[in-house]
Amino acid sequence: MSRPRGAGRAHGPRSARAVAASSEWIDDTGVRQPGGEVHAWTPGQNQTACGLALSRSSLRRFPHVPFDFTATDVPTPTDEIGWICPRCTALTGGRRRRAWTRTSPRP
Repeated sequence: MSRPRGAGRAHGPRSARAVAASSEWIDDTGVRQPGGEVHAWTPGQNQTACGLALSRSSLRRFPHVPFDFTATDVPTPTDEIGWICPRCTALTGGRRRRAWTRTSPRP
């Protein structure tokens, strides 16, 4: 039995992405949280969505933290996260869609 094309691939746009970060911190409940530079990462792969190798970039994996950032998210000085990768955000569909549609376009 053959599988449909693209089925089972972990790098598709609908796959669950987790976070890979350059540093970590422990929250009040004792759970590791990402900090520093944040990228999207698919569990089971050795690279981020933008193509950085986790081992060569010294990025730590956080499989329990979903990558749900959007292009409009801006880290503040009080956040532990200092930078969100714009390439990973664009690749994971984190861009806001238009709230309007053109109903009567010009010919």
